Amino acid sequence: MRFFRLLRILSTVGRHGLDEFIVGRGTAPVRLAFRVAFFWADRSGPRGKRLRVAFQELGPVFVKFGQLLSIRPDLVPTDITDELSKLQDEVPPFPADQVVATLDRAYGKSCTEVFRTLDLVPVASASVAQVHFAVLPDGREVAVKILRPGIVTTIDKDTSLLYAVAGLIERLHPLSDLLRAREVVSEFDKIIHDELDLLREASSMSTVRRNFEASAILYVPEVHFDWCTREAMVMERIDAIPVNDLEQIRAHGIDIAQLGRNGVEIFFTQVFRDGFFHADMHPGNIFVARDGRYCGVDYGIMGSLPEVDKNCLALIFIAFFKRDYKAVAVAHIDAGWVPPDTGVEEFEGAIRSVCEPIFDKPLKDIYFGKLLIRLFEVGRRFRMDIQPQLVLLQKTLLQVEGLGRHLDPNLDLRRAAQPILERWMNEQVGPRGLWNQLRREAPMWSKTLPQVPRLVHKILSDDAPGRIERAILRLEATQRRQTRILAAIAIVLGAMVAGFLLFRP
Repeated sequence: MRFFRLLRILSTVGRHGLDEFIVGRGTAPVRLAFRVAFFWADRSGPRGKRLRVAFQELGPVFVKFGQLLSIRPDLVPTDITDELSKLQDEVPPFPADQVVATLDRAYGKSCTEVFRTLDLVPVASASVAQVHFAVLPDGREVAVKILRPGIVTTIDKDTSLLYAVAGLIERLHPLSDLLRAREVVSEFDKIIHDELDLLREASSMSTVRRNFEASAILYVPEVHFDWCTREAMVMERIDAIPVNDLEQIRAHGIDIAQLGRNGVEIFFTQVFRDGFFHADMHPGNIFVARDGRYCGVDYGIMGSLPEVDKNCLALIFIAFFKRDYKAVAVAHIDAGWVPPDTGVEEFEGAIRSVCEPIFDKPLKDIYFGKLLIRLFEVGRRFRMDIQPQLVLLQKTLLQVEGLGRHLDPNLDLRRAAQPILERWMNEQVGPRGLWNQLRREAPMWSKTLPQVPRLVHKILSDDAPGRIERAILRLEATQRRQTRILAAIAIVLGAMVAGFLLFRP
């Protein structure tokens, strides 16, 4: 079966004249063989368009892989990423009998015992799953997301072929160290297999709901975990308007310009406050409630950022907004995203050459998502190491800005985002950040400080080579850290006492 799938892939490559992508040591005979076997192929069209059509013909796995490549301008030329960004994840729904069979298998009993009613006509269909409306036994209206039958096997077969192709690229391509083909396929493998676990998606959705529980701008439907499995996910059914239905949104008296700004705030809040963000915010996954709040669905692809990345990204965004290109360059080097021996001045000059012409345009014509793509192109020259979480972030920023501009063509991302970033930075490094750190560290102090004498005695009685030195270094580091925190406490207390003495009546 895998052999015939490989033949189909090779046939598709030949019919669309994609042999021009086969480059590297010893590949000339292979290209010649394709030229002879498919001499009738039309190679006159743009290579990006021919590649996009080929991915569409090869099915949902290749469509999703093409979508991933479309957000990797650090690896793929712009003419190809522009075309691949047009790929749509739309496939015909699977039939009702397979819906019933999947649910019966997922619950271990007939779905008629699980749901009071189940509409077998899907309301949405994609490559991984489709959605049906249903009613629970207690009368609650729900949406049921059901995994596409056989999709796991299909994805496993196709990704194994992608790994094989990636291995050939790494052995033959002259720029294999920059392309990192197996790493890209591995990233795709992880993303798409995460989508296949609907219980994981349910947990992600529940986490975002908790993060925005009291929000006035975002509503996340409730997940009904008692009815969730790896193959089926049940959530609250929402009564909302598709975000691209501007006529309906206006009819409900919703401020569309404010809606655009709210979308930016939701994105930056998820990224910098929570470090956990919805990474597939295309219009099909976004709705607007009658009260003007966003309603997000489909949490199969999520991004997360560690604290160090959040800090670096915040510095980079703020520096961008202020057109401080040296700060942008230094932040990239400090984060380890470019080699440490990169010349700051040279990197700064390259960033300036990309950004400055864009900033000279009117605000309504400045797209920061596209600016980030151009920056990745510069990073490719400087061997920039793009982390998977940053790729998802870039993809989501493009979607958020595109959605915001759809709602309000005059949306200024800088004006909407800069206050959020600066407020977050102040909370991290200002008095509030210090207080939050003290609260986090306090339980550790109460546990570790009483153990210090015993730990010192154990260290001194241990003659293992090198252990004493290492332990002393660790102890000194701990002492320096606690000394700094205690000094900060003393300064804060001193300032409070001084303020009381100076301003008391």
